[in-house]
Amino acid sequence: MTIIGLIGGQYLSTPELPFHEFPVTYTRTAFIDALQDVGATVIMMPIDQDLDKLADTISLVDKVLLTGGEDVSPEFYGQDPHMRLGNTNPNRDRFELAVIKEVLKQEKALFGICRGHQLLNVALGGSLYQDLSLKTTETFKHMQAPTKANFSTHFIQVDQASSLRFLPETYHVNSFHHQMIDTVSDELTVIASASDGVIEAVENKEKRLLGVQWHPECAWATTTHERAIFDFFVNEL
Repeated sequence: MTIIGLIGGQYLSTPELPFHEFPVTYTRTAFIDALQDVGATVIMMPIDQDLDKLADTISLVDKVLLTGGEDVSPEFYGQDPHMRLGNTNPNRDRFELAVIKEVLKQEKALFGICRGHQLLNVALGGSLYQDLSLKTTETFKHMQAPTKANFSTHFIQVDQASSLRFLPETYHVNSFHHQMIDTVSDELTVIASASDGVIEAVENKEKRLLGVQWHPECAWATTTHERAIFDFFVNEL
């Protein structure tokens, strides 16, 4: 049985947050449910500032899943913060960047969703648009709220020679982001894009790293192709 290391997110201690304002490590149950449904054993990995233990932690799992969350801190791709930058968590960035490097060192597989997709590109030397409005050509709406998360809202084109070849060439996805990949890492290949040029999926040449910009966890239980993404990650990637 494949053991998946699911990297947790963080609620930081602020008056607006629950749990008596204590910091909390969490994950959305949709990730756990989707992974277990396709046969995985899930271990939730907290964000840990003691990176000396990271190699031992990664050795316990077969593959790693990076989830969505805050904006990636622009310091990690050599930029100052733009006025449209959202909330960031540099401690989470440092940990997850170290996770990606350790996964590569141990020659394991990794799947990044939304923020995870973006961070994978940053870890390998690429950069991001801090906001979609900074793209030189106009984009359509990629933050679909208040439309429900399990509904898809825009089309992408999928490379049929890629790891995602089990998806239709023209595929409809949901969308909850305001940042996107700008300069693509030399170590990654774009395998899906929207008609406005937004990069929707990437993989590396060894096909052990995969990132998607949309959120398959929101619709895996009702959409066959979204469940197939998790099945591919757990059982083939």
